[in-house]
Amino acid sequence: MNLGMQDLDALENELGLSFSDQSLLEQAFVHSSYLNENPGALPECNERLEYLGDALLGLAVAEDLYQRYADRQEGELTMLRSAIVRGDTLARVAQRLDLGRYLVMGIGEQNSAGSQRPTNLAAVFEALVGALFLDQGYGVSRDFSLRVLKQEISNADNLAVSENAKSALQEFAQGQGNPPPTYNIIRVEGQDHDRTFTAEVMISNKVVGQGVGSRKASAEQAAASQAFQKLQGK
Repeated sequence: MNLGMQDLDALENELGLSFSDQSLLEQAFVHSSYLNENPGALPECNERLEYLGDALLGLAVAEDLYQRYADRQEGELTMLRSAIVRGDTLARVAQRLDLGRYLVMGIGEQNSAGSQRPTNLAAVFEALVGALFLDQGYGVSRDFSLRVLKQEISNADNLAVSENAKSALQEFAQGQGNPPPTYNIIRVEGQDHDRTFTAEVMISNKVVGQGVGSRKASAEQAAASQAFQKLQGK
């Protein structure tokens, strides 16, 4: 079912936005599965907007980090940007904004909890930024992005550690005289093209952390990050 005018107005109020062309806002929330099940019901899904938003987010965050950290070099800035705009981070932001509630999906995707799947959440956030750019230009889309990513940008150093958590955890474990951590994928959910993985990490045959991600590698990183923080008492 399409987003109604009342839903679009409510969404704008929640996000603090006002679209001139609400059809762009609606398109940002149309998952490809809806058009697969309802050909011709809507002009387009959100994938092209997602592509555009991905590029815009990278630019907005890169610009902000460049201004914010005048003493940091290219490699470190790149690591911070990557940690902020990676899919798992954007999915958490989308979940905080409750964007999944407005996703328009096919019945199969709905029934498999697609509105809370990290890949879908990250995609709809990127598509929203792309739609806002087309509607009101780079300045507005940049300001919105930085506003809702404020927490992640402030926490960029910790996010970057999380992105490299497997290396950090291995160094910590071996520094304590333990063997290297081992990882297991304990659960796989979703369809083949859009899966969610749950990983656990063990040290000396003891589970020390779990994590969820849209790829095996990101799930393992999330598990390592949880374990690293737990073992350090954070």
